[in-house]
Amino acid sequence: MSIAWVAGLPLIAGAVVLARVVTRRGRTGMFILAGIGAVLMIGAVALLVAALAAGPAAATSVSGVKAVAGAAADPNSAALLGAAIAVGASTIGAGIAVAYTGAAALAAMSERPDLFGRTMVIVGLAEGIAIYGLVIGIILIGKA
Repeated sequence: MSIAWVAGLPLIAGAVVLARVVTRRGRTGMFILAGIGAVLMIGAVALLVAALAAGPAAATSVSGVKAVAGAAADPNSAALLGAAIAVGASTIGAGIAVAYTGAAALAAMSERPDLFGRTMVIVGLAEGIAIYGLVIGIILIGKA
């Protein structure tokens, strides 16, 4: 087990507790969490841009002479990054879709229990978005 995960566990637990405390404030708390998420997303995009704009790193030996010349970025990294984005975005989209369709399905079934089969088909179709993203990710990784 990596030491970074062990060191990060208190930070993750603290973030969960903070989120629980903030969401008890109602609508204002949700806006606060959305703002924090937006700031983190902007920071992540800024770090990604900085990492992509930086030149390739070169390893040096103890005497200060370059041991390995800086090579160009791996051409497969774009396919792997695309696979990660496809899987991540489709999973987030499917989660949002299942949340709304699941809530609507439960509301419909509370009034008419005989609609169970039809509502589960709709929820399953919403979950299919994640499967499509996973298939695209597998195809992209296969090409890398």
